[in-house]
Amino acid sequence: MNLDLDHGKLLVFVIGFVVFFALETYAPARVWRQSRWRRLGFHSAVSFFNTVMTRHLIYVPSLLWAVYVEEQGYGLARWWGLVGVLEILAAVVVLDGFDYFWHRANHRVRFFWRFHKAHHADTALDLTTVLRFHPGELLLSAGMKAVWILVWGPTVVAWFLFETLVSLCAQFHHSNVDFPETVERYLSWVLVTPRFHAAHHAVDQRYGNRNFSTIFSFWDHLFGSYARPADGGATTNAEHALGLPEGRALAFSALAWVTEPWAARNLSLSRLQPRPIVPD
Repeated sequence: MNLDLDHGKLLVFVIGFVVFFALETYAPARVWRQSRWRRLGFHSAVSFFNTVMTRHLIYVPSLLWAVYVEEQGYGLARWWGLVGVLEILAAVVVLDGFDYFWHRANHRVRFFWRFHKAHHADTALDLTTVLRFHPGELLLSAGMKAVWILVWGPTVVAWFLFETLVSLCAQFHHSNVDFPETVERYLSWVLVTPRFHAAHHAVDQRYGNRNFSTIFSFWDHLFGSYARPADGGATTNAEHALGLPEGRALAFSALAWVTEPWAARNLSLSRLQPRPIVPD
């Protein structure tokens, strides 16, 4: 069954990627200032490298750990007797909450930020950005997720569904798709939307150090880290508006991507920035 879940997760990822890539082609929210094929090629190579490097270091141990925890009956979900659909729904919400605080820590704790800034070094934002992560961050995240699994105790099915939703939602909110403003506005009260997350990738750190949610946007509203761009998204549409202020010419350098954690550039951005005051 675990193999079927794995194939299902991969199928959802591929379908989502094709759909959002097509939507970006016909309804882009921001002007394309870089070659889409160059972006796709570079970020696909990054993803391939990460997959080869980390499959047996991360994926297989994580799966075995989830199976072991479920078999032993560890975790709050097991102790509270959650089963079936309720267990799955609770797992998605709770684990997404854990992910919110982990993402926030990646911006606040300098050691974590060293690795996470490789993702934010992208000077544009589109579907392919979801492939851009440093293997060091993936290893750190795997260790943290092992703790989540132990504490909450999701079933293997619930864990796979959560990971699949994270993957699909990440594709959605990284995509450069111009969804209707009304849809964005109302949907963003519940889910992380492209404009909501684009603000998180802004060079202006009053926005870039906010909006940490992955699936459900209400975590940012609950914990005071929500920031709405004052101009309905134009903040992230201007040239040089996305990414990090230093080292922008190195965005497509494989060497710079690998060595990013040891580079001094952009380290000061792990400090908390004041939240922008935006009139409604």
